Amino acid sequence: MLTGKKILITGATGLVARTVAETLAEHNEVWCLGRFSDPQVAERLRERGMRIWHWDMARDPLDGLPEDFTHVLHAAVERGGGDFEDVVAVNSVATGRLMTHCRGAEAFLYVSTSAVYAPQALDHLHTEADPLAAASAWLPTYPVGKLATEGAVRAFAVTLGLPTTIARLNVAYGPHGHGGLPVILFRQMLAGEPIAVPREGQHYCSPIHTDDIARHVPRLWAAAKAPATVVNWGGDEVVGVADLVAHIGGLTGVPAELVPGDVTRAVSAFDGSRRRTLAGGCERTWRDGVRQALEAHFPGSVTATTEN
Repeated sequence: MLTGKKILITGATGLVARTVAETLAEHNEVWCLGRFSDPQVAERLRERGMRIWHWDMARDPLDGLPEDFTHVLHAAVERGGGDFEDVVAVNSVATGRLMTHCRGAEAFLYVSTSAVYAPQALDHLHTEADPLAAASAWLPTYPVGKLATEGAVRAFAVTLGLPTTIARLNVAYGPHGHGGLPVILFRQMLAGEPIAVPREGQHYCSPIHTDDIARHVPRLWAAAKAPATVVNWGGDEVVGVADLVAHIGGLTGVPAELVPGDVTRAVSAFDGSRRRTLAGGCERTWRDGVRQALEAHFPGSVTATTEN
């Protein structure tokens, strides 16, 4: 646990960084950058002792923002609405500006994604050395923007001499933001919407709860170097998406319709060896974590007393 540091976090209102910000604010000075379209969220962060700085990464400069941050977590992202040029420009330029502004920091952590890996067998455990390919049928611009920004992060880390970690996040989930994949799937189940799955087999992932994300962040900062350290950031357990859906159904009693097809919400599983070496293990099991996330987003939805 870090203490007495001055920490800058982007994307602090979302799924990934909210728990990190709340955890670190207990013993550090935490600044949160974002658009804060929901004033109530900004106020809740202030009540937890955090400082708010309005920043639209697509258009706002960083003029007036302090430069003496010791640690930076950059989780904000422009996902894009189909414009590849825009998503590349916004994410890479904003990240370059942020790293330059915070060039004196002890460590910079950029949150990338497992979606930058080239597709392989559904049960393949990806390592950091696996081939990259920015292609996604269900969200085409997202991995392109992430991979382009990884390039910018690598360049600025070396140019500025800024110790940096690039963490490729797997399926994150928890009580904040949109809740992550388990919550997304449950919303589909409640709406009676079919869930697309591969024609053969099932996708596998390495889900990680935001409580474990918050525990790992200080160690990922400690692992930062220039050139940047690259690490896969997922949980300790490999979980099939169809098995995840079955568990959600068992907890809630809500049925799911699995429909085989060619376009699915593809995910991938990780070999977590490097992450365990750098940041340690996870404390939340996926079954316990999914239960907690569902209860946070849908109070009263979990009716089963035993796990499926």
